[in-house]
Amino acid sequence: MRWTATDMVSRRRILAGLAASGLLPATSWASVGTPEFLSAARDHNGQFVLAGLRASGDITFVIPLPARGHAAAAHPTRAEAVAFARRPGTFAVVLDCRDGSVLAQLSAPAGRHFYGHGAFSADGQTLFTSENNFEAGEGVIGVWEAGQTYRRLGEFFSGGVGPHDIKLVHKGTSLLVANGGIETHPDMGRAKLNLPTMRPNLTYLSLTGARLESVELPSEMHKNSIRHLAVHRDGTAAFAMQWQGSEAHVPPLLGLHKRGGHAQLLAAPKADHRHLKGYAGSVALSGDGRHVAITSPRGGALHVFDMDTAAFLKAFEAEDVCGLGSTSAGFVYTTGTGLVGTPEGKTMRHRLQWDNHLVPIAV
Repeated sequence: MRWTATDMVSRRRILAGLAASGLLPATSWASVGTPEFLSAARDHNGQFVLAGLRASGDITFVIPLPARGHAAAAHPTRAEAVAFARRPGTFAVVLDCRDGSVLAQLSAPAGRHFYGHGAFSADGQTLFTSENNFEAGEGVIGVWEAGQTYRRLGEFFSGGVGPHDIKLVHKGTSLLVANGGIETHPDMGRAKLNLPTMRPNLTYLSLTGARLESVELPSEMHKNSIRHLAVHRDGTAAFAMQWQGSEAHVPPLLGLHKRGGHAQLLAAPKADHRHLKGYAGSVALSGDGRHVAITSPRGGALHVFDMDTAAFLKAFEAEDVCGLGSTSAGFVYTTGTGLVGTPEGKTMRHRLQWDNHLVPIAV
């Protein structure tokens, strides 16, 4: 069955009602206010936290993190999230979002580090994590059993170098990996070691690691690191990029792709495009599938495009804007200055510095 955006809102109300009546397990997302997104943040006391957010801007829960988070993976049914350390971190924590208790800790195996993103299988029984095999200089996808112990089951090749974001696609039957192309090593911190030879790609993988399809950018864009992903229910994937080349000529930082086709690149007119400063931080597709947007915290800009025509629709300014999520017909964003808002002008400010991403909760 396919859920429409209206159905999803109704479903959340039903789940909330069931939770109130005691008919849902106490660990469901309804037990923490049925948030639509997760976001890492820092509060006014300097404590790093993970928060649940609604598209309205309302916070449903706030729990502490042991260190700064990058992104999180939301379990599809339980009020449980895996918070990842920023690259090149080697730890992740599994949190009960009801009280912040640590349910399990993940440690990257020797010779590996996390890239800050992960995705659960549709049934919630498996967690996939983007990682670096830094001695071999290639990406891997870690596979973890998502039960009480979160034990590691194995790994497989990501299809490239520097896998960053990872999404479940095609009704949960495969994975899409943003292989950013940048080689790193934990001994070198966040240094980028292979810029002259980097080759980013999008790679589709089966859940067992078989490569289904890979898509590379044109050779003149080989320094355009593919970093973040958003996937619509019709299979369309949007990807956001970060340019590692000369600032004198910055190529498009947004792309669209569907299995079996070519990547389509989108960019605003030159004057607006220049404001992104070569850096797209997050990407989202509107719930109705009509629009796609990217943010740039460096440029304080949010750009919106038409999906059918690839036409640039509008630019919106917001200081330190990065987190981006979809609503039924549009977008919600977060900023490092504490705002939760929409391009239409609805805003709410919290005493939190929101971090990079809004992670959707697929309830």
